[in-house]
Amino acid sequence: MIFLQKNIFIHTPGRSIIDITEQVQTVVSLSTAHQGLCHLFLRHTSASLIFCENADPTVLRDLEAFMSRLVHDGDKLFLHTEEGKDDMSAHVRTVLTQNSLTIPIAEEKLMLGTWQGIFLWEHRLASKQRQIVITVTGVSGEN
Repeated sequence: MIFLQKNIFIHTPGRSIIDITEQVQTVVSLSTAHQGLCHLFLRHTSASLIFCENADPTVLRDLEAFMSRLVHDGDKLFLHTEEGKDDMSAHVRTVLTQNSLTIPIAEEKLMLGTWQGIFLWEHRLASKQRQIVITVTGVSGEN
């Protein structure tokens, strides 16, 4: 049985969607798990982890445009504004998306679809340092 847990840190420029597929695959490769599962957990309440198309960058822009229309910064409905007009809207965005993902592993690689990538979606306007816990469990190719 193989078990590896590693933290990665992503510095965001502020509200953005960042492809982290390569960093996650690097951890999977380090684990030497031939088959298994890779679990990602984002330790924050104002950012998300998502699967999304990785070929056309307009998909990411469209997602942000849709979310901005759905959840407005500074909405008068929100009472929680301690950290600014994007405070509560960032929390709502996170609740509507997710902060953990699980991906199967086969032949030491993430089993993502052809156009599928793993992204960190920063919901705050200011730059942030984000921590993702990556846990890989599996078996080696020798079993």
